[in-house]
Amino acid sequence: MITVNEAATAPAEPLRRLAAAGVSIWLDDLSRRRITTGDLAELVASERVVGVTTNPSIFQAAIGSGEDYREQLAELAVRGVTRDEAVRMMTAADVRDAADVLRPVYDATGGRDGRVSIEVDPRLAHHTAATVAEAKQLAWLVNRPNVMIKIPATEAGLPAIAEVIGLGISVNVTLIFSLERYREVMEAYLTGLERAKAAGLDLSLIHSVASFFVSRVDSEIDKRLEKIGTEEARGLKGRAALANARLAYEAYQEVFAGERWTVLAAAGAHEQRPLWASTGVKDPAYKDTLYVDELVAPGTVNTMPQATLDATADHGRIEGDTVTGRYDGARADLAAVERLGISYGEVVKQLEDEGVAKFQAAWDDLLAAVGAALNEGVDAE
Repeated sequence: MITVNEAATAPAEPLRRLAAAGVSIWLDDLSRRRITTGDLAELVASERVVGVTTNPSIFQAAIGSGEDYREQLAELAVRGVTRDEAVRMMTAADVRDAADVLRPVYDATGGRDGRVSIEVDPRLAHHTAATVAEAKQLAWLVNRPNVMIKIPATEAGLPAIAEVIGLGISVNVTLIFSLERYREVMEAYLTGLERAKAAGLDLSLIHSVASFFVSRVDSEIDKRLEKIGTEEARGLKGRAALANARLAYEAYQEVFAGERWTVLAAAGAHEQRPLWASTGVKDPAYKDTLYVDELVAPGTVNTMPQATLDATADHGRIEGDTVTGRYDGARADLAAVERLGISYGEVVKQLEDEGVAKFQAAWDDLLAAVGAALNEGVDAE
């Protein structure tokens, strides 16, 4: 018999089914208020949330409001720290505290989940050496075994990923849009593991996820399909993002069934799991749980904004694996888009460039807001 208290903390059935299908549910949001009010702990206890992702836009929204950070900002102002130092101290503090909330999950899953991510300065996205240095600094600053350092999958990011993994630091690779780039990310991960193995590091302590972005693909391709305006074009709307993600999962299955991986697995290595990112639906015409219901596959992570998590808990339709074996249809959908004159390569390159620019702009806004707050603190002395 379930008691009233147990019923209050029992996860919603769709979330239970999602977790049972092998999907780790992570929250794509973090703020100090979530931590101090116990909201994050409650999500972990009641909604099967087993990880947290952050990005510059999320921190810009959280810290930009100022209220929950006012006391720390005043102290930092007195100490005379720069705005860059202040931002890193505040974001690292939030990630450290969130990692402590998630630590029991990390311990229970052997490090697979219970993870909290923090991103390297997005202004370093095209600078390999600086990205590596920043990743090392962040790992030291947060100083929690369940932190993941987010590195963008730019051309400069790829060698940084290999080097950071080779140092034994767990990585969340972000801003992946194309299938070709995704294969390069997995290559970088394997290279990093091989370096770590050669250095005598314990591979079982290294984890990684590859954040493959979903909804933005539909947003851009749908816009182009609507401009074409034919019945065939409109019939393809809402299909490219799912097709792209499903083919990414096919690539994941191929790479982590190869001989190179077998050697690393025997040494204790963990697969780099695909993480479905940008899963909040942008088009209100689509079901709000589209990128959850249709991307169920074992060994994946789905990081959801709060609205998508709530929608999934309320009316998600989780009916088993909706990815494996749908590869031919996925290829057909992307081929149909190409036949209409929409270049897949052009779209994914544009999305990567826009993604980097968006995070850089959010970071600049955050720095400006923190700088202004620090100046106010100094003036008040």
